[in-house]
This record gives sequence, structure tokens and C-alpha cells, in this order.
Amino acid sequence: MDRFNELKVFVSVAESGGFAKAAARLRSSPPAVTRTVATLEQRVGVQLFNRTTRMVSMTEAGRRFLEHARRILTDLDVAESELAGESTMPSGHLTITSPVTMGRMMLPSIVTDFLHAHPHVTAKVLLFDRITNLIEEGIDVGLRVGQLPDSSIIARHVGEVRRILVASPAYLSKHGRPKDPTDLKRHSVIAFTGLLPNREWIFGEGKTARRITLKPRFEINDAAAAIAAAEGGGGITIALSYMVANHIRERRLQQVLEPFAPSAVPVQLVYPESRLVAPKVRAFVDFAAPKLRSALRGLNPSAKKSAVAPRRR
Repeated sequence: MDRFNELKVFVSVAESGGFAKAAARLRSSPPAVTRTVATLEQRVGVQLFNRTTRMVSMTEAGRRFLEHARRILTDLDVAESELAGESTMPSGHLTITSPVTMGRMMLPSIVTDFLHAHPHVTAKVLLFDRITNLIEEGIDVGLRVGQLPDSSIIARHVGEVRRILVASPAYLSKHGRPKDPTDLKRHSVIAFTGLLPNREWIFGEGKTARRITLKPRFEINDAAAAIAAAEGGGGITIALSYMVANHIRERRLQQVLEPFAPSAVPVQLVYPESRLVAPKVRAFVDFAAPKLRSALRGLNPSAKKSAVAPRRR
């Protein structure tokens, strides 16, 4: 049995979640797919899938093996394309991930323009307010906000954003403007849980840092909804600068505690490290990076010199 075919069948079962679905995807039969996986398991000496009459799930060993299998198959595809003289022609399916609000604001037009420029590429965009594992989840390119702890990915810097506190003019007129971080305890706080997961902020760094535990009156896991509540006069909320740039420009929201604003954090396009980068990935990163830089420059309200930093988690 061709080992590359075994890997292809294994990856198809993992991605489709079942032998029958993988067989349809590969234009094969379920018994043939089952035999191929069984042969692979026997050869490597470990069970890759847990099987029941109702479902198929990956074992821990299978999840680890999947990362290597995807990388091997990608390298093979790229190598064959280069040998065939097609390395300059992006093709195939491209999967992109991004934080929800940033993806909604920036990716539709960029991806649409990219597909117009490259007719042999199809694309899927996945929006998550969590850090995805690019390799395990089969993602080609990610748009990431913040520092990158994972050394197995390659990054292209495209800009910066800041965490800022905002409130409506009506709210500030009625309740006053906080002058010190401790003043937040006397205000109505609308917590976007993606940026305030433990109800705690640290203002300052090192020995001078002050830990402020907030008691939000309203918590929500969607940034746009938290911003809308603040705009409606509900209180002070935290947001990333690009999310509220237009609100501030149009004076629907005002930034508060500007001297205590956290340091800027980077925004980067990331993709898995590989000896051979697929043409579709290289083409998209080269195409999207300048457009994202331009967009982020226009969506960052000016800030005073930073005096604080958020707690790194």
C-alpha cells in the first residue's frame, strides 16, 4: 500500500469525521477506507481512531500524528507543483481564520479581491475569538492579535492595535470621567469577556503595577454588543482600538483613562512553518499584508504615550 495514500485516507477520515464521509470525499468505498486505516494503524503500532457504532473520534496519538501527516502531504503537493512548473500559479482551497470582529471588518473585501485575482483558488474564512491551532485544525493562514508563543509558525507583521476604555458622552456627562484606574470601581463596567476574562486588569508594570479587580454590571462575550451597550450609555467598556475608531471619530464614544492606556500589541498574518510554502499561502499573505496595514492605520485613534500594560495571559 502506498504510504502517501494511507496518509491521505487518514487525513480525510480525520477531517470528515467518519469513514463513509471520507470514502465519498475520496470517491472510494467505506470498506476500502476502513482497510487502509487499519493497515496504517497496524504498521505504526498505535490506534488512531476510536470507533463505535455511532461515531468515530481521534485518539490522542491520532491527533499528534495528524499534524505530521498534513505537513507531509502539503510538502508533497508543493514539491510536485514546483516540478511541474506551477509554483507561480496559486491553486487549491485556502482556509483563513481571524478574530470575529476584525474578520468581519477586513477580510470579506480582501478575500473577494484575492479570489478575483486568482481564479484557481477557493477560500473559506473561519471567525473565532480564540487561538486556533493552524495545523491541527487544517488552517492555512491566520490573522492574529497579540504576541505569538508558538515558535512553529511564521509571522508577517501587518500593524498594531491597543486595548482602550471607552464610554458615551452621555454616560460621562451624567457620571463623570474617571481620572484614575481605581475610579472604575465606582462606574458601571460593561465587560467584553474576550478582553476581560478574569474581571481583572493590571495597570502599570513590574513593582509599580496595580491590580484592579472590577465588578461588571454587564458581561457579554461579543465585542460588538459590548460596544453597542456602551454607545447606548450603559457604562464603560474595553475594546481594541480598531473596533471603536469610527465611534470615536464620530464622537459616539470617548476614550477614558488615556494616560493609562496599555501598550500596543502586534497584528500578524501567520502560517505553519514548512520547508515548502504552498503558492496559495504565499500569494495570499503577499496580497493581504499591505491591505491590512493600510486598514489598520486608518482604524487606530491617536494615543498618548503608553503608561500601562494589560496582564499577559
